[in-house]
Amino acid sequence: RASGLSFVEAVEKLAAEANLEIPQSTPAERELAKRQASLHEVVETAAVFFERQLRLPAGREALDYLRRRGLDDNAITRYRLGYAPAGNALKAALGGQGGIPIESLVAAGLVGTPDDGRAPYDTFRDRVMFPIGDHRGRLIAFGGRVMGDKGPKYLNSPDTPLFQKGEVLYGLAQARAAVYEKGTIVVVEGYMDVIALAQAGLANAVAPLGTALTESQIEALWRLAPEPILCFDGDAAGQRAARRAAERALPLLKAGLSLRFAVLPPGCDPDELVRTQGARAMADIFDGAESLFEVVWRHALDGRSLDTPERRAALTQDIETTVSRIADTTVQYHYRRFLRDRLWQLFNPPRQPRGSRQAGRSAAVALVNLRPGAKRLEDEYAQRVIVAFVLKYPGLLVQHVEEITAMVGGTGPFARLVESATEFLSGEPEMPSEILLAHLNTPFAPELGQMQSQFEALALKRVPDPEAEFQEIMDKIHAQAISLELKSLHRSMVNNATEEEMRSYLAQRNALVRETKDGGE
Repeated sequence: RASGLSFVEAVEKLAAEANLEIPQSTPAERELAKRQASLHEVVETAAVFFERQLRLPAGREALDYLRRRGLDDNAITRYRLGYAPAGNALKAALGGQGGIPIESLVAAGLVGTPDDGRAPYDTFRDRVMFPIGDHRGRLIAFGGRVMGDKGPKYLNSPDTPLFQKGEVLYGLAQARAAVYEKGTIVVVEGYMDVIALAQAGLANAVAPLGTALTESQIEALWRLAPEPILCFDGDAAGQRAARRAAERALPLLKAGLSLRFAVLPPGCDPDELVRTQGARAMADIFDGAESLFEVVWRHALDGRSLDTPERRAALTQDIETTVSRIADTTVQYHYRRFLRDRLWQLFNPPRQPRGSRQAGRSAAVALVNLRPGAKRLEDEYAQRVIVAFVLKYPGLLVQHVEEITAMVGGTGPFARLVESATEFLSGEPEMPSEILLAHLNTPFAPELGQMQSQFEALALKRVPDPEAEFQEIMDKIHAQAISLELKSLHRSMVNNATEEEMRSYLAQRNALVRETKDGGE
């Protein structure tokens, strides 16, 4: 797989190089393969014609245009760029002296037939030509760009037996080796972006053909890399395109397969950026690509006001609808947990520190476990009270997890229980207490048994404001810890204290007294 080809693609490539035909299973398939081979030859012949015209006097303007866009001769040759003259030059050259039937030129999308019975005409006239290849590099169609303001800027071949626009990615065959080497593939907007990036050393880029990315193209990208990068402009149109791509990808997601999104500065495309700022600037934008999840979350919030319960409920409902579109149940489950966690954080922002009182409480929590000479039973009792309370009201555990973790310590009797409960709540912080306790019951039956009296007391007690009661409990633990610490310091100074030790004692005592006063404010 040094070239990044699948087994089937490698067999097809080797057969083509050896001029061998891969057997077809039915007469209809054999007939289709024969017809497609004939059309491949027609398209190849047309590509040679366009390449030759680019180097003739008639193609001078087209060649100058490509060079003004920063393309060198190596890039022009590698991507086989050409020029379609004005008039019906292709039809005259291939259908006349070339001996290709007009019907074949029409079937290949190179010649059109008017409905009013007029003579057939060249599909591409006075345009810079970009040959389009399939996954094996065989030419199947063309894209043409005008150099002035007449007609549509880009024109693609119509759908043919060789070419269906929504299933092909421009530059895929040329990008394959670089994709395999780098481990990712980048999707940009147009032909020129692909070629300019490849010329700058970023050869793992492809482009859709003037339409939004289709399901078929997303599946093709996943066959090459698990998380392709979609590169969009930073303007409103680019953001709309990103939203459409995200919506189209959601139903297709599978474990390990997703998309990432890179956003360009407004008004700038990859072609321009790489010419003006270099490949490193472009590579940095790719490296900073954000996940599909982040794009879904950002789009869910765009333009919303969340200042009423009804508006918050509408956001929650819209997110649930979005997640339900994911067909893979495992991916859907994890998206739901991640998004519910984001909603919790959005609707329940962390409390701002309340001056010295908050600082005092944090110090006291540490003293519960660390004060010298304290009785272990008193420590465990404080832990039982607070842990039982937050298991009864799980939202408090999520909101105050750092404070509670500091209190129970890394090796305390309830440390593993708090850690397990926090992990279980990470995706659904509003989980009912009964479900959380049922989850914890088997692995932590002894610890929960130790808190039985606290659970019974809470079951009999009406708590209208759990947050206020939590703060009151913490204040009491804080005050008790400081009182015990003062007693411990006093006992240590009773006998044989030196002057220096006494000064140290008084400084610590005064700090603890101030902390007690601050904590009670």
